[in-house]
Amino acid sequence: MAGPYILTKSDLLINIGQDCPRAAQLLTEYGLHCLTCFLREYETLEIGAKVHGMSDDEMDNMIREINKQLEKEWKETKK
Repeated sequence: MAGPYILTKSDLLINIGQDCPRAAQLLTEYGLHCLTCFLREYETLEIGAKVHGMSDDEMDNMIREINKQLEKEWKETKK
């Protein structure tokens, strides 16, 4: 991988779980256990966040924080 995984609100939940288990783990820390939901094959992160009552700002902040963490961890593995 050329760089860290970058999470977006348009990512399908199933792809997040398959492509970046660490992102999936971080999402559960925010209370989104959507990656085990039977609808994960069809729903995006945005839909999952909204179903769980997140506002657009809360979702954007969550994605930004997770991407910062993924980048930090990726950089640490490159040292």
